[in-house]
Amino acid sequence: MNCPKCGTNLPNDARFCSVCGFNMTSAGQAPPSSGAPGQGGWAQAGSGIRIDSDGRGNGRGYTYEIKHGSAFSLAIIQLQAGQSIQAEAGAMVSMSANIELQSQMKGGLMGALGRMIGGETAFVSTYTAHNAPGEVTFAPPTPGDIAAIEMSNQLFYVQSSSYLAGDVGLTVDTRWGGAKSFFGGEGLFVLQVQGSGVLLVSSFGAIHRKKLNPGERYIVDTGHLVAWESSTQYTLRKASAGWFRSLVSGEGIVAEFTGPGELLIQTRNIAAFAGVLKPFFPSQSGAGGSGGVNLGNLFGE
Repeated sequence: MNCPKCGTNLPNDARFCSVCGFNMTSAGQAPPSSGAPGQGGWAQAGSGIRIDSDGRGNGRGYTYEIKHGSAFSLAIIQLQAGQSIQAEAGAMVSMSANIELQSQMKGGLMGALGRMIGGETAFVSTYTAHNAPGEVTFAPPTPGDIAAIEMSNQLFYVQSSSYLAGDVGLTVDTRWGGAKSFFGGEGLFVLQVQGSGVLLVSSFGAIHRKKLNPGERYIVDTGHLVAWESSTQYTLRKASAGWFRSLVSGEGIVAEFTGPGELLIQTRNIAAFAGVLKPFFPSQSGAGGSGGVNLGNLFGE
C-alpha cells in the first residue's frame, strides 16, 4: 500500500510511514491483526497490548528489527534523515557516525529527581540521524527479551527498569507509586507511558503474556512485572495469611491484578538472581585483598 501523505510504497502491515511518519491507522489503512508469527501480524489475543510477532515493523520515520532471540535481544533502529528516537540513558549499544546524541532531564528537575529515586537515570537520550539515514542499536543491561509494543492513543504502566526506548511522540512520566510500591521492593515510582507510537520494553528472561477477563483476579510476584494496561487495577498484599508465612515462603509481597486487561511478565527475577550469586562473592569483612569473585566456589573447587 502507499502512504496517502508522501506516496511511499509501504508493506501491507505498516502502522506508520517509515519516511514521513504518517499514522496509517488514522487513514483507515492498517491491516487486520493476524497475530500469525513471522508474518508481520500484531499479536493481540483480544487485548489492547499489540506486540509485533516477528520483531519487525515501522515507526514514525524509522524501521526496527529485534534480533538474537529472547536471551540476548538487540533492537536495531534504522532512522530516516532528520528522524529521531528516544531511549533510556545507557541503553545504546552502537550507532552510525552521523547519529547525533542529546541527553536531557526528562520532566524537568522534579521529574529527573523522581526517576533517580525510582532507580533510573535522571536523563533520557534522543538519537537523531543528520543529513542521511542512520542506524542505532539498543539492548537491556541484563540477558532477556525485547518486545515492540505498538501504542495507539493508549496508556501503559511500565516497571522502571523495563523501559528501553520509544517513539519521540510518546509521553513518559514518572509516577508516584506510594508506599505499596516501596514495600513491594520495586521502588517508589513506576513509569506512565502514553500516546501513539512504538514502545520498546525489555525483560530479565523471556516475556510471558497474561490476558485477564473482566473481574478475573491474578497474582504476580512484584519482581516479575514488566508492564500492564491502565485498565487493569491492582493492589499489593501479602503472599499468604500472616507476615511470617509470607516471608518464609520467599514471596513476601505480591501484586493482585483485576481484569480486564493484559499483563507482561518476565520469567526471571533480578533480585532472586542476585541472591543466588551472593554466596560466590566474598563478604566485606572477609574480602581481604581478593576484591572479586571467589573463583574456587564458582567453579566447584
